[in-house]
Amino acid sequence: MLTLRKILGFLAVLGTLAAVTWSAGAAVFPPLQTGDTSQLGRQVQRTLRLLATSTPERRNTVRVLFYGQSITEQKWAQLVADDLRARFPHANLVIENRALGGYASQMLVKTAETDLYSFQPDLLIFHVYGAHDKYEDIIRRVRERTTAEILMQNDHVTRPEDLAEETDPAKLWPPNGKNWDAFMNHRWLPEVGSKYGVELCDQRAWWKQYLQANQLEPKKLLRDGVHLNAHGEFLMAECVKAYLRYDPKLGPSPAESWVKTYPVGGVVRWQAGRLRLEFVGNRVDVILKPGLAATARVLIDGRKPSEIASLYGFTRALAKPGGKWPVVADLTWQNTPVVEDWTMEVSRSVEGTNQFAFDLRGSKTGPDGSGRSDRRFISNSGRVVIDPDDWNVGYALSLAQVKPVPDKFVVTWQTVARHLDEIPVIKSQPDPAVENILTLAQGLLDGNHTVEILGDETLPIAALRIYCPPNREKQ
Repeated sequence: MLTLRKILGFLAVLGTLAAVTWSAGAAVFPPLQTGDTSQLGRQVQRTLRLLATSTPERRNTVRVLFYGQSITEQKWAQLVADDLRARFPHANLVIENRALGGYASQMLVKTAETDLYSFQPDLLIFHVYGAHDKYEDIIRRVRERTTAEILMQNDHVTRPEDLAEETDPAKLWPPNGKNWDAFMNHRWLPEVGSKYGVELCDQRAWWKQYLQANQLEPKKLLRDGVHLNAHGEFLMAECVKAYLRYDPKLGPSPAESWVKTYPVGGVVRWQAGRLRLEFVGNRVDVILKPGLAATARVLIDGRKPSEIASLYGFTRALAKPGGKWPVVADLTWQNTPVVEDWTMEVSRSVEGTNQFAFDLRGSKTGPDGSGRSDRRFISNSGRVVIDPDDWNVGYALSLAQVKPVPDKFVVTWQTVARHLDEIPVIKSQPDPAVENILTLAQGLLDGNHTVEILGDETLPIAALRIYCPPNREKQ
């Protein structure tokens, strides 16, 4: 079914091929009249509390991720990031934008495996077009694999007829080609937001009000059929910023219970050279004081973390020539990986087709088998698994403006560790006001776990911090 939302997705693809311009002498735009905002931000209060309570003596680390496609790549995201840094100058803000222009939800659900969950954001700011079920899959997996609060944006207005669209959810079922965009924005996204406890940024309603109040046509805020011009970037930033407010009157958000810190000397105590904590969660951090003078061994469930397969991950599999768009996703593994670099030499197997043959080599594993893109591949070591529907060569390279697809190219990626077998020697840190945090294990599967640190109990370990996503990921 060719819906407007799908057409907008196609336009989003085209928009990745054009540079986004921003005038240094930006015009002054009419302000957004938000009205009563006292109930906004209820689901993101942990993030805002950490920001608002940061001081020069205690600079809370807050991780913010922008994720989506070409709309999220635009300058409004930088305006929001700049506003957070200006309003909360004492916070230790780690902000990244990993959006992939042209990648709708059915592709982003795969790249999220390398880009989103591994970042472990405190706050995810998210918008994407595409298949509604894959959209929900991304939100669900965020709830299974992270403790992130989510600010989910609905769509901005792109057509005059959007101003008069049906907004009553009861009248938007069943969805069809004529009401699909109204269904997505006024029924599906609100239902997904309610189901997973996200903060829904209703920028579509404000967009309509803004256009009508200032007697503007939708195209006045766009540079093509969907992408924002400077005025549109200003407005989207203002919409998102309105939700990023700290208000103790709203009470704690659910995420406050998803992250728990256990100071050493309380529930967690040294006993016979062993610091031990039983927990339920998928990630455990250690918080150190300055001056760690010796190493300490780490065990998870009685094993070295490096022996646990789920505590590894892959980076994006990128082609040379190529760009930031992965040509193979989502890579998986069968046997426990090791940290190493991978090189896949690819050649077209049949002239005039999109079928490819390849040889795989790991920097530690060595030659690890050969395969074809139209067949499931399990490497000799079992450390790499590629399914036929993981291949996306032509589209990824077209976004990178590599045309035609070369008959031969190289794809590279890395296996990375999301664990530590030992706490290393750390004598100092650049800013004593920032917690010195080391992640001992990230990516544990559902179940009860035990973390043990073996060493001298004089080691200056301040606390252990456990992250327990609200939805449990099954093995």
